[in-house]
Amino acid sequence: MKRISNPALLDKARQIKLAVFDVDGIMTDGSLYLLADGSEIKTFNTLDGLGLKLLQNNGIQTAIITGRSSEQVKQRAASLGVNYLLQNRDDKLQALKEICRDSGHSLQHCAYIGDDLPDLAAIRAVAFGATVPNAHPLLLEQADWCTGRSGGKGAAREFCEAILDAQNLLDNIYNEYL
Repeated sequence: MKRISNPALLDKARQIKLAVFDVDGIMTDGSLYLLADGSEIKTFNTLDGLGLKLLQNNGIQTAIITGRSSEQVKQRAASLGVNYLLQNRDDKLQALKEICRDSGHSLQHCAYIGDDLPDLAAIRAVAFGATVPNAHPLLLEQADWCTGRSGGKGAAREFCEAILDAQNLLDNIYNEYL
């Protein structure tokens, strides 16, 4: 797991109460599998799913904001107990502000992970803005932190564990499995 090494960023990550995830390129590898009937297939990584559950089990709410809309994302969010799901939202920052208003959290208590230009404003607005190694170059330049893993390959889990580690919760979580 890649740790947060910057002391100032570590302090910000300690304050996170809401973790927000993009879908395509973060919770999936970004590929769209379109079938002849127009439906699509999305594949999710189970490592990421447990990461979201670990956050929730430790008092950190979760949210998904995606520019597309799909039944698969709705089902995945429901199966993981995601607190907030906003689909078909191109203005990710506005969607994030709506979630903050509804949840009572400020942007200073939020983390966001995304990989492409629509995510940039949200990444810049939160206390802990993250991306993945294969993100758009502008996000790699502007994000506070970058995972070691790519989207759909455990990046969301790494993001979750980095937050939990910053809050000194990760060792106890690991110990529960030993």
